[in-house]
Amino acid sequence: MNVLIPEHRKNTEKKLPALYLLHGLSDDHSKWLRYTSIERYVEERELAVIMPAADRSFYTNMVNGHSYFTYIAEEVPEVARTIFPLSRNREDNYTAGLSMGGYGALKIALSYPERFAAAASLSGSVDVESRRNAFPQDFKNIFGDQRIKGSRNDLFYLADQLTRQNGFIPKLYLACGTEDHNVQANTRLVDYMSELGLPITYEKGPGAHDWKYWDKQIQRILGFLEF
Repeated sequence: MNVLIPEHRKNTEKKLPALYLLHGLSDDHSKWLRYTSIERYVEERELAVIMPAADRSFYTNMVNGHSYFTYIAEEVPEVARTIFPLSRNREDNYTAGLSMGGYGALKIALSYPERFAAAASLSGSVDVESRRNAFPQDFKNIFGDQRIKGSRNDLFYLADQLTRQNGFIPKLYLACGTEDHNVQANTRLVDYMSELGLPITYEKGPGAHDWKYWDKQIQRILGFLEF
């Protein structure tokens, strides 16, 4: 993983808020730093940014592979906190990501609402079942013959379960370009979450599935998180 830590902290005794920033399919932990100006955007902010690698896992405990959901959602935060001065408080922990990482960020926050105060998805692959035919070998390794719809890997299911628990509910931010192949799925998920009464912000406007759009939107996410 790559980690950004504020160079000039106002209060070195205070633990830092942390944004777990996830990459997309075929990317790795270096992509956010290489293709956006995230380092410059957080330079003057009291925020740590943790960018882990998760291969082509869709942030899932794979049927034939590693347990990437557990790794990213549980192990990475614990390891990062032993090395860096990161807060454990729920209100100081956030997830975000693009494409596959947008799905992962939402899945982690909806699965662990008691640990994460907010989640953001950019051009997220939010309807995973609909992507099965696009990546048949990957999905065979990740999900096998398991049904995704109605499972813990289904964001629609997780959103529904969240409203039934009467517990913590993270703030949600979704953005997708109108020229993006994921825009219809994002709109469906936002409509569904809105019907459930979840606190959600949705930005749909000009943009494609590319780094030009994500570099612009990561700045919007920082504003959404109030950093």
